[in-house]
Amino acid sequence: MNNSDTSKTPASASVRRPQFWQVAKRCCQIAGTVDVAFFFLFHLLGSPLLAWVNVISVSMYILAYQALARRRNRLAIALIWTEVIVHAALGTLLIGWDSGFHYYLLMFIPALFLSMPLRGALAALVSLWGFYLLLDVLMWTGEPLQPISRDALLAVHLFNLSVVFAMFSYLSFFYLKIVSSAQRKLRQMAATDPLTGLLNRRHMIDLAERELARIQRNLHPIGLLLLDIDHFKLINDNHGHEIGDKVLVEVANGIKAVLRSQDLIARWGGEEFLAVLPDTNLEQARASAERVRQALMQQRWSFDGKSVAVTISVGVSEFQEGDELKSAINRADRALYRCKDDGRNRVEVCTDCEVTV
Repeated sequence: MNNSDTSKTPASASVRRPQFWQVAKRCCQIAGTVDVAFFFLFHLLGSPLLAWVNVISVSMYILAYQALARRRNRLAIALIWTEVIVHAALGTLLIGWDSGFHYYLLMFIPALFLSMPLRGALAALVSLWGFYLLLDVLMWTGEPLQPISRDALLAVHLFNLSVVFAMFSYLSFFYLKIVSSAQRKLRQMAATDPLTGLLNRRHMIDLAERELARIQRNLHPIGLLLLDIDHFKLINDNHGHEIGDKVLVEVANGIKAVLRSQDLIARWGGEEFLAVLPDTNLEQARASAERVRQALMQQRWSFDGKSVAVTISVGVSEFQEGDELKSAINRADRALYRCKDDGRNRVEVCTDCEVTV
């Protein structure tokens, strides 16, 4: 198997589920340690065959760990499958069903669906069930090949039960972490703009309306800024959309750097950004907008050796008593149009705008 085999792992599993493969490496370490303990345990119980089987098992887990470290995941999975199935079968056939070796087969069930595509996982699950059923039937109809004393069998049973219980607990904790992490990522994706990392429009509306309701109950002022990158279409046309995206990201970072942590900032659409400033009156909002404009104007804009002229225009408004978010944004938008009419790269405050909602 050469290095190209890495790309042939099912659905690029090492790329899609890196956390699972890290846990698989850890499980190899744990399983290898358990097999070392089994080596001494079976020597004490007078079963040298099973004792030396554990030496082979430890070697296979070492090889599986090394394969996982090199991202040769198919090889690692094959080694782990072979070790667990053969070990469980030998242990059960030699000293009996009550030894509890068959419990280890059950641990494969959740791992199947994380290590391979659904169709392959279902096929492997059916095969595992058939093997488990066959082993059960054999032990119902036959006797152990190398029975041990009742007390020794109880000791092996309790040891296996404890190990499997601990491993299941560990894997359950890991699966819970995966689900929690996925939920956090989904919430973040639903709330943020993927390019700039700012709030997206929908989430901004939700948060701003809640903030508006909370602040207006206490009669605190709320400022609003609508910021627009000047001549952004020309930036895209002259330098390409990749540079345009970089400008958007840097402008977003510049706005965040100047405004406060409690201010809500969103990519409002295209090259427009919206900022809601709690406990900020109209004059304070204008001053904040001017600071942002100055900071971005003084920044040296160069991407891939290309110099880019970047300025912004800002329309400023303040929420009024009985206001709705839409009407306040419309006033800021009217102020922003004044900026464009007067040459851009400026801040305009909407004090006498009449906007029909």
